[in-house]
Amino acid sequence: MVMISIAAEVGQRSKEPAVSEICGFRGRLISAIHADYDIARAVWNGAIDRRPYLIAQCIGAADVVAAVRFARDHGLEIAIRGGGHNVAGTAVCNDGIVIDLSAMRGVRVDPDHRRAWVQGGALWGDVDHETQAHGLATTGGIVSHTGVAGLTLGGGVGWLMRKHGLTVDNLMAVDVVTADGELLRVSEDEHPDLFWALRGGGGNFGVATAFEFRLHSVGPTVLAGPILWDATDAGEVLRFYRDFIRDAPDELGTVVRFGAAPPLPAIPEDMHWRPVVMVGSCYAGPIEDGEQALRPLRAFRTPVLDLVGPMPYAGFQSALDSTVVHGWNYYWKSSHLPELRDDLIDVIAGHAFSCSSPRSYAAMFHLKGAVSRAAEDETAFGNRQASHALTIDAVWAPGENFGDRDTAWTRAFFAALSPFREGVYVNFLGGDEDPGRVREAYGDSIYDRLLNVKTRYDPDNAFHHNQNIRPRIDDCAGGSDSAG
Repeated sequence: MVMISIAAEVGQRSKEPAVSEICGFRGRLISAIHADYDIARAVWNGAIDRRPYLIAQCIGAADVVAAVRFARDHGLEIAIRGGGHNVAGTAVCNDGIVIDLSAMRGVRVDPDHRRAWVQGGALWGDVDHETQAHGLATTGGIVSHTGVAGLTLGGGVGWLMRKHGLTVDNLMAVDVVTADGELLRVSEDEHPDLFWALRGGGGNFGVATAFEFRLHSVGPTVLAGPILWDATDAGEVLRFYRDFIRDAPDELGTVVRFGAAPPLPAIPEDMHWRPVVMVGSCYAGPIEDGEQALRPLRAFRTPVLDLVGPMPYAGFQSALDSTVVHGWNYYWKSSHLPELRDDLIDVIAGHAFSCSSPRSYAAMFHLKGAVSRAAEDETAFGNRQASHALTIDAVWAPGENFGDRDTAWTRAFFAALSPFREGVYVNFLGGDEDPGRVREAYGDSIYDRLLNVKTRYDPDNAFHHNQNIRPRIDDCAGGSDSAG
């Protein structure tokens, strides 16, 4: 039993706290008087500055159960922190309790059955480190310090998705603590309605304390890397890219990045901060097949730099980590897009390089392949037939004055995409979105089904610090719509 100062009355938290306790909690409890409070409340997006009343750093599922029950008993707001990487900053709240899983980063691999068991606070770098020791991997984003829980619960796009599906397509089971403080094992055979919802519905349904993933043979060496062209060639590059990916094999994952060339060690110093269009690629198959598949793209016009080559998969997964640093300020807008028609290309090329900050960029993920072959309602991930997911990211370091200008750039770029929008990836939604965009992320049929699951498992909307799906009030016995 751990002692912690809490408010005597929920509505009087600014006054002198009384002393109470969280029964059954063995982790670390941090309040505003703690020396590590500011470190513990900080998340990836430095633009988020929230002050929770209490941070409960859990060391196991039992701690999560205790923290959820404590929060419900005391009427506290609840935020859930896995990796803390979400741009909207939903991992931290004002005044309430942060249930922090960041100390729960264990990964266990069963190479014979190609399975991995991963705790809810793990980062994708933790997973890749363990699975690649066996030449195995599952779809896990494009940045290694992204949290496993947030990326998975929202769907999970990444380099391997066209060959091996989204992260949720490889999810076998989840351990989750519900709003009632129950720890459930959830799978196709156990609580299948909740399992369906957790595969894309975000943090709306509980606290995921562990995941079981299906693994695939990947690497440890893959053909990967970016090809760079000058920004003035963006329109022509995109037109060629459109035709190139139309028949691209599923093994080839690509992401197009529009912005200044980052100061990475592999990029010559005289190219740092030069505006470029960069096509990153990762081939999830034999290197010789990848070389053949990428040959036309590498030969188009004259790239200013070609860094494609054999490299460790885990190293490639972390290659962009230094371009999206913890503590920088981020503001995003995003949309799914159809195939790249000429008029859409003109909009992208016309807006992508109008930002002010050299750190700002836009990134476009090629979907299709295994993503679109799964049935639309197989999981809660919506809009599977879209061709691309585009995210427009204003980025500025602390002390830089690009925030207002690049936030305006992001909004203007997004507005120009209005005629082409085909939904949105829920993990790319920011913190100031129109509430209707959550429905847009799923489409009506999936959203309504998620609504049923939400109403069943969280009728009081205890878990609403997320891209929220509000329960049906009329179906909630004694419940209320308390979304913040």
